[in-house]
Amino acid sequence: MRIAMWSGPRNISTAMMRSWGNRADCYVCDEPLYAHYLLKSGQNHPGREATIAAQPGDWREVADWLTGEIPGGKSVWYQKHMAHHLLPEIDRDWTRQLINCFLIRDPREMITSLIEFIPVPTVMDTGLPQQVELFEDVRERTGAVPPVIDGRDVLENPEVVLSRLCEKVGTTFDESMLNWPPGIRETDGAWAPWWYDKVKPTTGFAGYRPKDDEVPNELTGVYEECVEYYAKLAEHKIN
Repeated sequence: MRIAMWSGPRNISTAMMRSWGNRADCYVCDEPLYAHYLLKSGQNHPGREATIAAQPGDWREVADWLTGEIPGGKSVWYQKHMAHHLLPEIDRDWTRQLINCFLIRDPREMITSLIEFIPVPTVMDTGLPQQVELFEDVRERTGAVPPVIDGRDVLENPEVVLSRLCEKVGTTFDESMLNWPPGIRETDGAWAPWWYDKVKPTTGFAGYRPKDDEVPNELTGVYEECVEYYAKLAEHKIN
């Protein structure tokens, strides 16, 4: 079982990876397409050089690995992905060998958090167009609605949402998913020293805390487009 969780930035994606990684039957990997994204996009993110040195820079090599044997003799492979890493030149056929799931967040909260790192993000930087594209491909190909979860719902009621997610992907919920030891993992990306300060001390899902910041006027168009994409996914989310 290979579970690909496609998230946008500034969500609870790392906490979700911690949750699945605490299962005895599960191997996890952290944003395996990041190096390819950095090389092709030219983005100068914190930890750029360390990331490029630590991962294959060719998406084809990454795709072969992600669809190959599950490492460590595990039966479940949880793959944490950033949807905006799916650059246009990346063929999508390999994703059809995965159980594709989608992690979303309210666009206002996501954008006002994202601008702390990318002052003027585009819609593509949010990953929402890529999420909708992949979601629609899965639904058209399989005739079934793939799993969608909202970060806020997970934080407000992790046991219920994770139980339903496990049911959707075809595995049993494990209570070990609700808590985990603090610290950095060997499976964390090379960028962890720059990005994971907040998740490092966590031992479980923190409760939801509203983010009341307003989207800057110059990003109103981006925000409105994101709301349209978000609504297409949120209509199908696990409650």
